[in-house]
Amino acid sequence: MTGTVRWGVLATGGIAAAFTADLLRMPDAEVVAVASRSAASAKAFAERFGIPRAYGDWASLAADEDVDVVYVATPHAAHRAAAGLCLEAGRAVLCEKPFTLNAREAAELAGIARERGVFLMEAMWMYCSPVIRRLVELVRDGAIGEVRSVHADFGIAGPFEAVHRLRDPAAGGGALLDLGVYPVSFAQLLLGEPDRVQADALLSPEGVDLNTGVLLGWDSGATALLSCSIESDTPLTASVSGTAGRVEFPRGFFNPEGFVLHRAGRGPEEFTVPGPRDSFQHEAAEVMRCLRAGRTESPVVPLDGTLAVMRTLDAVRDRIGVRYPAEVTPV
Repeated sequence: MTGTVRWGVLATGGIAAAFTADLLRMPDAEVVAVASRSAASAKAFAERFGIPRAYGDWASLAADEDVDVVYVATPHAAHRAAAGLCLEAGRAVLCEKPFTLNAREAAELAGIARERGVFLMEAMWMYCSPVIRRLVELVRDGAIGEVRSVHADFGIAGPFEAVHRLRDPAAGGGALLDLGVYPVSFAQLLLGEPDRVQADALLSPEGVDLNTGVLLGWDSGATALLSCSIESDTPLTASVSGTAGRVEFPRGFFNPEGFVLHRAGRGPEEFTVPGPRDSFQHEAAEVMRCLRAGRTESPVVPLDGTLAVMRTLDAVRDRIGVRYPAEVTPV
């Protein structure tokens, strides 16, 4: 593939709008179609962003031969169905995080993509951030020695009413999948899949997690202490400590402006990367780079890494006792 990459957007909510706005600022990207379960919603979104085609169903977008890649921005309980439909039709897919409700669904999507040789990537924009990529380089080059601990949190104040999506079990509600996916992904980016998972949580009357703490352990001796909440405004910071130094991120570690490296015998070293911070363009650029190179997976956001994170999220939910209606087999 060369030249302009033609995008389709599946869903019309806030994150779809933000992503589309960023795409329209990229000279090598074009948004050619949008789909929603509501024809009126799709039409309004198309008019807002100057998109030529609007579909009132997902299948029409999946079948559109003029679409090179579909951005799936539905709530995550619908990711398996929406992304699967597009992959089955041969469309490349960028699927919002959390990738799916559980590891089983994630493995199904990865299986479809690999069987058909179609590109698939989780929209984990944190991994595509130039700042985070610089952190990975430093850690891999031994700047802080052997990693021994990771700390990260993501909490928002709330309160959310029982009818809100974040408290709806049918929508995959709770703090873990919406917010905890960031601390878990951050830790596993640096340490890989953990060997042990411990967790505790406060659950809502509906059965979703409101406040969750996670302790991950690796046979190397490394640990990660992570938390997420939809009841409290946490610091939103992260740190990585090793045998020869540590890295500290200020508030907003998942979308950072920079970080500070501390090493014995040296003053603090500040690392920043020029360019937009609040931008989806980094992940869109990675998708387009892969498509032009003929790749079906991204080395920056690999499917195996996404599957590993989903397995950890499943393990946490198992420990805290959260199951969603779609996962319960009728008696």
